[in-house]
Amino acid sequence: MILVSACLAGVNCKYNGHNNYNEKVWELVKKGEAILVCPEQLGGLTTPRLPAEIIDLEQMKVMRQDHVDVSQEYEKGALEVLRLAKELNIDYAILKARSPACGCGHIYDGTFSKTLIDGNGVTAKLLIDNGFKVITEEDL
Repeated sequence: MILVSACLAGVNCKYNGHNNYNEKVWELVKKGEAILVCPEQLGGLTTPRLPAEIIDLEQMKVMRQDHVDVSQEYEKGALEVLRLAKELNIDYAILKARSPACGCGHIYDGTFSKTLIDGNGVTAKLLIDNGFKVITEEDL
């Protein structure tokens, strides 16, 4: 079984209330090979919501664009995704590229300027740290 970011399957859970539909991910869902998750919603954040970025990779501090700290919500959502991944014996995860929750390899730098840096989102990092393989839709 594969864990996938719900926005990639067309669920309108992206920060702006839209989605990041990806045909390849949707095919996995249709075949019953994938389970949808949205770490931000699992952490208690609403949709739509203000954009957020990681401003401190070492402490995984996540700040909304209006300077409100949402690190706890991102951590809570990541822990819930990890629990599901373990319970459901997930083979690997396909998460949304560059997201502060799901990004793998590259994320935005915390300045809201669309500048990328090396790093992983909160959920992606927690899954990787617990031995799960994580890729993004760009790796498909």
